[in-house]
Amino acid sequence: MDGFTVIVIKSTVPVGTNDEVDAIVRKLRPDADFTVVSNPEFLREGAAIEDFKRPDRVVVGTDDERARRVMRELYRPLFINETPMLFTGRRAAELIKYASNAFLATKITFINEMADLCEQCGADVQEVARGMGLDRRIAGKFLHAGPGFGGSCFPKDTAALAAIGQRYGVPIKIVETVMGVNDARKRAMAAKVVAACGGSLQGKTVAVLGLTFKPNTDDMREAPSLVIVPALEAQGARVRAYDPHGMDEARKLMPRLETATDPYACIERADAMLILTEWDQFRALDLDRVKAALRSPVIVDLRNIYLPADLAAKGLIYFSVGRG
Repeated sequence: MDGFTVIVIKSTVPVGTNDEVDAIVRKLRPDADFTVVSNPEFLREGAAIEDFKRPDRVVVGTDDERARRVMRELYRPLFINETPMLFTGRRAAELIKYASNAFLATKITFINEMADLCEQCGADVQEVARGMGLDRRIAGKFLHAGPGFGGSCFPKDTAALAAIGQRYGVPIKIVETVMGVNDARKRAMAAKVVAACGGSLQGKTVAVLGLTFKPNTDDMREAPSLVIVPALEAQGARVRAYDPHGMDEARKLMPRLETATDPYACIERADAMLILTEWDQFRALDLDRVKAALRSPVIVDLRNIYLPADLAAKGLIYFSVGRG
């Protein structure tokens, strides 16, 4: 380093990591003029470029005014979009990322539990979520019932936040509960498929549409399919799967996985069709062709991408999530 230098840590790291980096560099270069800045990223998989160009906010953790000027200049091209830029302490910036992801994971888990209640009391979880989301204090994003959250961020960051809490002697009980409920959710969705198939999967074929944890990515990390597919196989099912982009990654994690070349080849002569990931391709299936291909007209839609009345009109037996 020559002259004043800003070291920017963008990774999601436990509270205190930026201080550790600062200490390491100061030990190596006690003569250096530098500062370490926490600048966590909030990019969604499948929408990272759009999120970078039009972020909800830019968080910068530093108490150094020179570093603030550098970071303002670095992000100046985004100012035309009036991007909110929040300057905080380093540890606050580190914690903002974990707290944000844990809160979103909590919203998902909450609406999943409401979906279970809706099924029992005869309500529609989508109507409940819509009514909740119209309250600006709550907002509608991440209130979509399904098979539980996965991916590279939410499982890792909720576990990390819980561990950070334990480290500082402050148990984060809500987050710990969210983790447990989410794990149980995936197993419960496998049981839902068994029930839809009459209580037994022995000798039956289940066609799974969607393997990745979300659409528009090939990411299989912590995907619900990694729990649900083996659970179906353990119940005696033959599982055949199709995903637009995730099959290569899925086969690395489930080497015995049988895959198909397209959705219709996947469901051919299957006893049930299971929608696990809400790819746009699956929203526009020819339902007459689907019914003709299935051996038994059973559809289990864990993403609620179809309307029950539309499938009933086609003579399909339709199971969704949280629609009593």
